[in-house]
Amino acid sequence: MNTLSAIIFDFDGVIADSEPLHFAGFRLTLAEIGINLTESDYYANYLGYDDRGCFIAALTAHQRPADPSVIAPLMQRKAQAYLESVKDHLVIFPGVREFVSEAAAAYPLAIASGALRHEIEFILEQAGLRKAFLHITGAEDVTRGKPDPEPFIHALAALNRQRPNQTIAPDSCLVIEDSIPGLRGAKTAGMKVLAVANTHTIQDLHEAHAVAQSLSQVRLSELRERLWPQT
Repeated sequence: MNTLSAIIFDFDGVIADSEPLHFAGFRLTLAEIGINLTESDYYANYLGYDDRGCFIAALTAHQRPADPSVIAPLMQRKAQAYLESVKDHLVIFPGVREFVSEAAAAYPLAIASGALRHEIEFILEQAGLRKAFLHITGAEDVTRGKPDPEPFIHALAALNRQRPNQTIAPDSCLVIEDSIPGLRGAKTAGMKVLAVANTHTIQDLHEAHAVAQSLSQVRLSELRERLWPQT
């Protein structure tokens, strides 16, 4: 009988309140090539994709060529703008430190994110949370980002490599997500999903196995009993 054996966190919008900084970076970079990205458009259509996916979607929507020679410099400029803004903001959501500390004491933790690994590492170090995570899957570690399940499969494989005597099955994993592409990717990977309504409404996230307004309201023991009731 399966029970909760590992937790995989998304990063932006779950641990870090960094979506507004990503949006600002995309808006600035796209404005330089004459594309206006509105806040409502970003949250409705681009949330949950990695940087490459966002630029491909924006260029395609405006009938612009989306070949690698165009996208690579845009990604570089956006990443630079984002890191500059992160240095001025400590952007951890309320309740995250406590939740991560409690979870790390009981389960192996990983991150599966569309952000770049050095961006994730920088914020986690700032927040004093880096040591809680055994593994980080970033945008550069996969060929297909969310909603593809690859980031979650990659993160679970890494956890299993670190614990060769205890193979964790996908349906023993809890994924914590804030975006619709993210929760769909996790479900496709065969994992249970807790969606946190930091960037979408609770109604928007109804496809998840459980939904919470904030991680500060989640009791891990209650969630485990609800999602793995036989244990």
